[in-house]
Amino acid sequence: MARIPIVVGFIAAAAGLLGEAEAAQEVVLETPTGRLYATLELPAANPPYPVALIHPGSGPTDRDGNSPLLPGKNDSLKLLAEGLAARGIASLRVDKRGIGKSAGALAREEDVRLENFVEDAAAWLEWLRRDGRFGKRAVIGHSEGSLIGMLAAQRAGADAFVSLAGPGRPLGQILLEQLKPQLPPALYPEAERVVKELEAGRAVPEASIQLPPQLTAQLFRASVQPYLISVFRHDPAREIGKLNVPVLVVQGTTDLQVSPAEAEALAAGNPKAQKVLVEGMNHVLKRAPADPQANIAAYSDPKLPLAEGLLEAVVRFLQASL
Repeated sequence: MARIPIVVGFIAAAAGLLGEAEAAQEVVLETPTGRLYATLELPAANPPYPVALIHPGSGPTDRDGNSPLLPGKNDSLKLLAEGLAARGIASLRVDKRGIGKSAGALAREEDVRLENFVEDAAAWLEWLRRDGRFGKRAVIGHSEGSLIGMLAAQRAGADAFVSLAGPGRPLGQILLEQLKPQLPPALYPEAERVVKELEAGRAVPEASIQLPPQLTAQLFRASVQPYLISVFRHDPAREIGKLNVPVLVVQGTTDLQVSPAEAEALAAGNPKAQKVLVEGMNHVLKRAPADPQANIAAYSDPKLPLAEGLLEAVVRFLQASL
């Protein structure tokens, strides 16, 4: 899986406490290539409930917002789901195909495309539509999950969309912008060449890439190039403009991975979109300073609550939209 960064049934149920009792239920989606898993978080109130599909970001990030590439958990999406449930909004947070408990649904990295994740999210939305416990449906996409979520919302007809720390430009542009200060000036044109080829839909032989081997293996290995090609062709600002439902763009001011300028670009793509900047919120939705070392420490601390203002903004938007 990229590190860049249908039958459904219940398989387990557990009750938890958050203010009042909510029920967390693990559900499974059977697909031709294997099972996909998710957690359904239900409010204490009686159904029907408004419901949000929560989609995680890039790489091996699981349904709770955690990644094995980090030294600990942050539980950002789990905390978000619990906070929504405590305020009467159900949610379904998913493990992507090939990730977490859904790892068995993807045999080879070279087979995955962005469209696979979009199709899976749309299938989960269809299940929510068929389940009588739920009313209107929203999609909440975090980071790369923002692009996946808006495409799935188009396909499955969601009633509202929320982007959390979602980029506002094509990934190829952002990747080159990140690489430029890290590469010697003589090597940057080669990175530009590789990205431009992938943007044009053409794979680049790994042996021909004149970049440090570790960087090539991390970003441009042959098995990940088909996925990059599938992502590079999408412009999030253009895709969000295709949504004819209420849209909320949320961005933190101390996010080291996605800047407030990306939120500006994304929101500009949909004239009706609402935009909220959460002061002091980093990429994993926790309050953190701009200092990189202290900011990254919040990526591995599940005891840190969500940044103040995030949950309130999302709940206010969903209550008005669903």
